[in-house]
Amino acid sequence: QAQLVESGGGLVQPGGSLRLSCTASGFTFSNYIMMWYRQSPGNEREFVASVTSIRGVPNYASSVKGRFTISRDNDKSTVFLFMNNLKPEDSAVYYCLARAVVGDMDYWGKGTRVTVSS
Repeated sequence: QAQLVESGGGLVQPGGSLRLSCTASGFTFSNYIMMWYRQSPGNEREFVASVTSIRGVPNYASSVKGRFTISRDNDKSTVFLFMNNLKPEDSAVYYCLARAVVGDMDYWGKGTRVTVSS
C-alpha cells in the first residue's frame, strides 16, 4: 500500500528555517515526480515546489523561489523541503505529493503543519 509520511513541521519565528521531510513506501519512488503543496485556512491548496524523478530538476512557486529548496534521495525514498527566511504567510499545512511519470497515479501525504509567528 502506497504511503507518504511528512515530518518536520512546527512553530518557528519569522526569518527562521525548517526542514520538511516526506518518506515514501509501497511504490517505486524513482518513478515519481515529487511535489510539495500547502494549504492555509480559507485558501485553496497551492503548489510550492517539485523535483523530477531521476535528474532531480527543481521547480518553485514564485512566492518561495530563492527561499525554499527541494531535493530528493531516491535511495532513501525521501523528498525534502528546506525552508529559509520564513514569513508569516508561509504558515500552512504542507503536503507531499507523488505523481507518476507514466500514467495518472497520484499519492498524497496527510500533511505537516508549519506556523511562522513571533
